[in-house]
Amino acid sequence: MRIALLGYGKMGKMIERIALERGHEIVLVVDEANRSEVTSEQLKRVDVAIEFSAPAVAVDNYKWCFEQGVPVVSGTTGWLDRWNEVVEHCRQRKGAFFYASNFSIGVNLFFRLNKYLATLMNGFGHYKASVEETHHVHKLDAPSGTAITIAEGILEQHNGYESWQLDRGDEVAHGVLSIVAKRIGEVPGIHTVSYKSDVDEIEIRHSAFSREGFALGAVLAAEFLKGKNGVFGMEDMLQLG
Repeated sequence: MRIALLGYGKMGKMIERIALERGHEIVLVVDEANRSEVTSEQLKRVDVAIEFSAPAVAVDNYKWCFEQGVPVVSGTTGWLDRWNEVVEHCRQRKGAFFYASNFSIGVNLFFRLNKYLATLMNGFGHYKASVEETHHVHKLDAPSGTAITIAEGILEQHNGYESWQLDRGDEVAHGVLSIVAKRIGEVPGIHTVSYKSDVDEIEIRHSAFSREGFALGAVLAAEFLKGKNGVFGMEDMLQLG
């Protein structure tokens, strides 16, 4: 495939390496330094765009691609308050969009495990649930998109929680799930779900050792998306639905 990279930070460079190893071609690289110089005609010549940029520019990037008939794979988080707008724009243009808060296969299996555990814990109100995520100091959004997906999975399956809240040291109200976000060094990503009672604690955790798993998942998603129309996610690609 002929791939455009929208965003060329650490993730973009790792995606480039893995895409080349899998026989693809990187024909366009767009970042904040050259975005104003890249033309729509250049973008039209690619088969798929892989977008790992920043929340402030992500939605504009998606719309730009849809308008040129280019499928988009994106892992940028922090823009989901505009999800409906993006999906509507994609459908109006008969485009293709693949979004994941986390492209790691292991994390997406963790999502399913999290939902199953929440279902099991639903009848045991003396256990208090919480979510904690730790990432590198360069990550702009908090909580992480992955932590939000985890929290939403708990809300979906556990009737003891109605909403989630980023822990800022305030007291958490009844029915609110707490998310603790930490930024430490160069940590690729650690996500922990805990159910704690007065007598014991149940915990599940996913720890990423490098960004390579995320990059591979993004390239696999681009391969999956080619030739399709609609909105997709990791459950579609991994057939976890």
